[in-house]
Amino acid sequence: MIKNKQDIRTETVENSGNIEGRISKDIILTPAEMLERASMFNIITLPSGSRIKEHPHIEDAEIYYILEGEAEVTDNDRTAIMRAGDVMFTGNGAFTGNGARHSIANHSGKDVRFLACILRM
Repeated sequence: MIKNKQDIRTETVENSGNIEGRISKDIILTPAEMLERASMFNIITLPSGSRIKEHPHIEDAEIYYILEGEAEVTDNDRTAIMRAGDVMFTGNGAFTGNGARHSIANHSGKDVRFLACILRM
């Protein structure tokens, strides 16, 4: 499959579920386009002051790859600042028995853009 840039849909989510503030999602591939092997493959724009609150990944895993900006992330009990080129993998909490939890927040004055992929385990 080949998908052109003009075929990528953008969606905005504001103060809903795990979202505090607003995010913009470029939906690069849908689950159906990935043969249901992954549930998300998006570029997310996280404006200053917004965050994706801590949430678990029990029977799946998520990868964040920072494209632009600076974000504060948590991965279970660890907090770190991630910048362009940094990557985080969180997942398969069913294996650990206590859930794998993570979050991302933008406390900077510039947008953060990152690639997010949720893999089915």
